[in-house]
Formats: sequence, C-alpha cells, structure tokens
Amino acid sequence: MKTVYIAADFGGGSGRVIAGSLAGGRLRLEEIHRFPNRPVKIGNTLYWDFLSLFAEMKTGLRKAVQLGYRIKSVGIDTWGVDFGLIDKAGHLLGNPICYRDEGTAGYVEKFFENHDAEAHYAVNGTQVMGINTLFRLLSIRDKAPWMLDAAEHLLFMPDLFSFFLTGKAVNEYTIATTSELIDAKTGTWDTALIDECGLPRRIFGSIVAPGTAIGTIKAEIAEEIGADYPIDVIAVGSHDTASAVFAVERFTDKNTAFLSSGTWSLLGAVVDKPILTPAARAAGFTNEGAVGSKIRFLQNITGLWMLQRLVAQWEKEGKCADYPSLIAEAERSGCTTVIDVDDSAFASAFDMHKAIDEYCMKHNMPKPQSRGDYVMTVCRSLAQRYKKGIESLDSLLPAPIERLVIMGGGGRNSLLTRLTHEATGLQVATGPAEATAIGNILMQAKADGQNPDETEL
Repeated sequence: MKTVYIAADFGGGSGRVIAGSLAGGRLRLEEIHRFPNRPVKIGNTLYWDFLSLFAEMKTGLRKAVQLGYRIKSVGIDTWGVDFGLIDKAGHLLGNPICYRDEGTAGYVEKFFENHDAEAHYAVNGTQVMGINTLFRLLSIRDKAPWMLDAAEHLLFMPDLFSFFLTGKAVNEYTIATTSELIDAKTGTWDTALIDECGLPRRIFGSIVAPGTAIGTIKAEIAEEIGADYPIDVIAVGSHDTASAVFAVERFTDKNTAFLSSGTWSLLGAVVDKPILTPAARAAGFTNEGAVGSKIRFLQNITGLWMLQRLVAQWEKEGKCADYPSLIAEAERSGCTTVIDVDDSAFASAFDMHKAIDEYCMKHNMPKPQSRGDYVMTVCRSLAQRYKKGIESLDSLLPAPIERLVIMGGGGRNSLLTRLTHEATGLQVATGPAEATAIGNILMQAKADGQNPDETEL
C-alpha cells in the first residue's frame, strides 16, 4: 500500500483533491478528484456552499483510499479573507459569505472616518479592500449582531475544513494575515483594533505556524472514507498563495518576484520583515504571512476572473470557448485597448462583456469587437498592470526585480506570459501550474520529517 499526502486545494472556481508522494528525490502528484466551487446567491447575499465543498473533499479522500493509497496526512489551502463562525456546541452559524458579496459596501469609508490610514497601516500592513475580513465582521456586527453573540470561534476557510475534520479550532498564520486584523510585526491578533471595533476577543483563536499538526481525522469520518488507521491534519501554508510561493521559493533569490496567476493575480516578493511605510501603503501593497514567519509583500490585482467570466458567458450562449482556441483568436487580434483591471466595475461583474463595454464607453476608448479582441484586452491590460506593480516593487525594495516567476493556471496562458515579458522587460519564467498543491504537500512532508529542499519538482 503506497503512502501519500493529500492536498485539498480550494480555489474560487473549483477544488481539487491531489495525492502526492516523495520517492527517489522526486515528487509525484495525482489528481484524485476535481469539483466546481460556485457561490450561491440567496436573497441579497452571496454565500459559499461550504457543506457541498466539505462533502466533495470527503469524496476525494474516499477515492484515494479506494485506489489503495494509505493517507499519511491531509493539508488544506484556500483563498483568503472568508470565514465561518462556530458556536459553543461546534455548530456552523450559517454558510460563509463570499468575498464578492456587496454587503460591505461603504464600510471602508466609514472605518476611516475614525481611523488614520497611515497609523492603521503601520500596524496591520494590509492593502485596504472592502473584501477584507475586518469589514465583513463590521457588517455582521451591525446587521446580524446575534451571530457574533453566539460565536465561539472565527475560522477562516482552511481552518473551517480542518475543524470539521478534527474537531480542533485553530487559526493558521498565513491565512489569518489576510484579515486586516493581525499585527504585522508580531504575527499576533491586533487586540487593540478588535476592541475598538466592538468585536468579541474570544472568537480569535490560537495562531499556529505552517507545519503544525492540528489533530487527527475524526473516527466517524475515517470510517466514512474507508480508512481504519489515524490520519493527521497538518496546517500548511493555508493561504493558497503561501503554499505556491513555498513551492518555488528555494529556486529564487531576492531579485525575483512572484506572480500567482489565477482568479486573482498576486504580485510581489518574499521579504524577511514587513514593509510598513507610507510609500508601501500608497502603492497598495499588503504584508501577508509566508512560510517560515516571512512576509509575502504583494499587491492583490484582479486576475483571470475577468477572462473566466467572459468564457462562462460564451459557454452559456452555446459557443465553443476552450482556452487554446481563444488564445489563438487573441493572437490574431490587433486590439490595443487597455483597461484598468483594478476598477471596481470589474470586481463583482458577472456580465464581464457588458462591464468592459461600459468601461470603454465611459473612458472614450475603442470597444473590443470580437472574442479575440476581448481576450487580448484582458491579457494586455493585466500585463500593463503587472508592469506598474513591478515598478512599485522596485521603488520599495533594496534592489530592483530582475526575474518574474508566474505560478498557477495563468502560467499556461502563453499570450499573457509574452505580453508580461514585453511590458516589464524582465526575465519571465513559468513555475509549475500545480504550485499550490506542491507547496501544500511539501509542507506536509516537512512536518513528517522529510527534507523538501532535496526534492525535484
């Protein structure tokens, strides 16, 4: 029976259960189960279907056992900021709200009526965005205070999956740093801010580092998936970008930037200490946790979400919309339109075709005419935004960036890679498309006493 580590990797559009093993100095991956992740709108609120996602994860674990694998441990990574609330009896107080829900509208402005932006950044070091956990909690405090009254634990999405697997409630470091509620210097909860905001301290639990053993899978779940042995659950770099960066960091140096290219684009570099200067705040950088108590100094940029929404619309219309064909169409496009991908018009737009058209009309620029034009517009605009991000990094780091590693699904987009190279002038390399799952599994292996630095990807 072959022993494997399992990565449960949840993205904004889909999830995967991947088995990984290390043998002969090489890492081998096998995708066991893939499933969609669709937010569900009920009334005026957009939720994640956590119950379905948890069931799909168990299905993946059961499939791994049925394939004859012996599961050594499980690690879970997801997107950032979103969370579930657990009461004293261990019950989930409603499905987690999706970060694209608009219930936090106006809360950023309201917050900074009473808080100095530079002083706030000097402690939290977070790029202020309405999607951040802080503003969702303020919205719940005002609109559904009973939820906070009943809550015993706030668990970010990876922590939530781990809790229902093990019964243990912890907050993993890298995912907690996406909340805007962490002191960036100490890596601990900013209790002064929590108190100022009227949030209950008790819901903010113990922060654990990547590599920590959280617990073992409950007996009833082990029985359900067909395992008659203990399975550990390990805190990995639970923010998916933290795992992806961990996968490639040992192949890079201080002159290398990373671009995690998926639904979101996360562009930045790994640094030893947070950068909390007014210039960093003005440039829109956030200081998020990395493996090894380091910092991912990065910008959150709207990413392939725009292209994903266009593809979904074309498929709904019954048009063939496979990515290789669309990229080929875009390569033949002469469209030079560049839009601001960070504009709020695109953040929650499910009709992306309309959003791009309206943006172009508003700014008196040529609208794309064909599918190839739309794909070229998105890719060219992203590349120009990456150029701007690299220039900002250069102004804030001790030495200029010389190389860029693109990780995730965006690395498969040859057009985006070429345009990024042309826009930035950097050496551009594509890291493994499965960087997140690789980093997840390597951290589990490290917790198991193996040395991931000796492993070939």
